[in-house]
Amino acid sequence: MNNLQATLDSLRYGGLIVYPLLALALLALLICIDKLYVYLRYVRLPAAIVDLVETYDFSWVDLGQRLKALGPRNYFVRFFRVIMENRSKPVWWVESRAGDEAQQLEKSLGRGLWVLETIVTAAPLLGLLGTIDGMMDSFKLIGGSGLVNPAGITGGVAQALIATALGLVIAILALFAFNFFSSRQAQTVDEMERLGTRLTDHIRLDQQAQTARGESREAA
Repeated sequence: MNNLQATLDSLRYGGLIVYPLLALALLALLICIDKLYVYLRYVRLPAAIVDLVETYDFSWVDLGQRLKALGPRNYFVRFFRVIMENRSKPVWWVESRAGDEAQQLEKSLGRGLWVLETIVTAAPLLGLLGTIDGMMDSFKLIGGSGLVNPAGITGGVAQALIATALGLVIAILALFAFNFFSSRQAQTVDEMERLGTRLTDHIRLDQQAQTARGESREAA
């Protein structure tokens, strides 16, 4: 409790620039919480479903039942549904629709990342602005007759250092968050594309089997 109070007291010396910096920190935190919630709740695919899709001759009915258990808002379910609902159409059609859906899902996963990227740049600049403001306050205390208020000089330097440090800390944390969620987005899209290829391969097998049965009937 004493450490927290000391931290709050230190931030007060940072000047007015501390408030927009704290607003950026809060915004970054909210975005991170939202992204974590989405990935933990809606961007998950059980290993059993992955193993099923990797199977040579899996059942579409079985796959549909397992996907139903994940809920309609799951990102992988939304992607798979597009392929399953169009599997009776030509493969090029299925691939086109799957690509469009993957693009939309990628945009949804990337929503808000530009804010984190902006905070990475803006926070140090705001900290620098606080540094300049603090140093200017310090210089005002130096008159023509010399040093007017040594304690005021110290306070201005403290303001400058606190604003700079806070801006850098916020930027570093936002950078780590941005890189992490960007990596997770890329991994998710790559997994969708890989499993989508397995599904379209299965559609090709089904269509080839239907063609072969049709030819055998004609021959008979």
